[in-house]
Amino acid sequence: MDGTPLDELIQSWNGIREDHQVSEDSRNDRTVLDCAALLAADPVGELAYLWTFGLVLTAPYLTWLPGEGVVTAAVDALRAADKAMRARRCDHASHPYETHTDEDDEDLAALLPPLADETDEWQEDRPRDEWLCPLNAAGFARIAMDIIEPGSATDIPARLPMEALDAISTLSALLEGYAKPWTDIDDEIASQGWNLSTAADPDERAGRVMVVRAVSWYAVSGMVRKKSVLDDLIEALEKTLTHDSGPCPHGPDGHPQLPDSGPSAAELGIRLSSAGGRGAYERDRRRGMGAPPLETLLCPAFTAATARASLGQLCERREALFGRRDTSHADAEYLRPDGRLDIEKITERLDELPWNEEYAEDLGLWAARRYEHSSGDRERAVLLLTAYQAMHVAYPSPALPVVRDILPVLRTVAGIPRPQECAHTDEHPRLRYAEFREGMPHFYAPDEFPAPEGVSGPEAWTCARFLGEVADKGADDLEDLIEDEDDDEEQGVSFG
Repeated sequence: MDGTPLDELIQSWNGIREDHQVSEDSRNDRTVLDCAALLAADPVGELAYLWTFGLVLTAPYLTWLPGEGVVTAAVDALRAADKAMRARRCDHASHPYETHTDEDDEDLAALLPPLADETDEWQEDRPRDEWLCPLNAAGFARIAMDIIEPGSATDIPARLPMEALDAISTLSALLEGYAKPWTDIDDEIASQGWNLSTAADPDERAGRVMVVRAVSWYAVSGMVRKKSVLDDLIEALEKTLTHDSGPCPHGPDGHPQLPDSGPSAAELGIRLSSAGGRGAYERDRRRGMGAPPLETLLCPAFTAATARASLGQLCERREALFGRRDTSHADAEYLRPDGRLDIEKITERLDELPWNEEYAEDLGLWAARRYEHSSGDRERAVLLLTAYQAMHVAYPSPALPVVRDILPVLRTVAGIPRPQECAHTDEHPRLRYAEFREGMPHFYAPDEFPAPEGVSGPEAWTCARFLGEVADKGADDLEDLIEDEDDDEEQGVSFG
């Protein structure tokens, strides 16, 4: 094209394939239009196969909003070439396109130089003349059309739509904890609910339920900070359960065990959400990959059971994350039989260790609520410090209802007048490391816990300036990180 060397031309096509997730790139548009024009001008010419492969390589870009008229030009050229080349006759019993799947696309670029140069060594399993055959080029023209418009071509291997491949890549990264930089996590998770709600075909609905099942684990983990995201998933599952599942022919033990890994579960669901994906699944299964029969995965009764299980989990966790917490159970956990604080357990669970994360929200909330009804100076100091410290242990961050209950306590203490100078001469306690782990138990129960070296005295622990500064910082952290609410929607925070 315009005297461009073949290797450079192929490299540009393959570059478009690899970085196809762009829209209205004038340079890419020009490359595709040039390739389509050359194919349309001579659809059965000596180089028609080359322009066809060029459109196969660049077809993924055409699924991402290219410039006006680019898709039409490419599809028109491919249809014309398919019709013209299929009119030819050949003696081949089969052609490479008949076994070509989306996983093979990345190999096309390396195949083209030796294909175009008959003097170059040929190392492919299929003969060169089969690859160059007009009927093979016609098959690849249909493959390109199917990439651009899924389901538009026949007589080609089933393949996942580009949208599905991109969704698998995006969700896998997100669910593995390394979301792509441009991913809006809340929108991506919530959109799976929308995809399920709009699925009219029962087979697609089965796949979409599996995707919602996979993202639900992430949504209820605390990583999603908007209640509306869980609401969208719940609404979609409730709508799904209004469809009649009918009798199940497979029996109670006739359904497969779904993947328990988020990325694997999401990938399976996405594959089953499109006709092409289901066709590819069944092809792979017949090749002996040990996958369960498609009909058992798509069974309406199995879909309903999967939806009910995910719905129950989402509803339970929505209440835990965004409803008012009941902390009455914590009395038995953090109070001794004599009514005093179990200071050793409390201090142990305030250590910033991964296994303490599950206790942090309830412990902090319980401490803040008890603070309001406590009277002893030592106990009140411990409870305030517990509420403050627990927010640092909570991961990924405390739920909004927890923040809203703790924040008034911190604000109240922060507003208490403080003396200009401390009455004690020793330093304020450090709230980290061994000084805290050993110092607070000794402060609260000096008769039970020996004094560690360098421990601050009780006057320093109950110092109004010290406690006021702690409350100030805690309140500022929470206030700074609470997101503005839109239309009274509860949103989450990230506690630094």
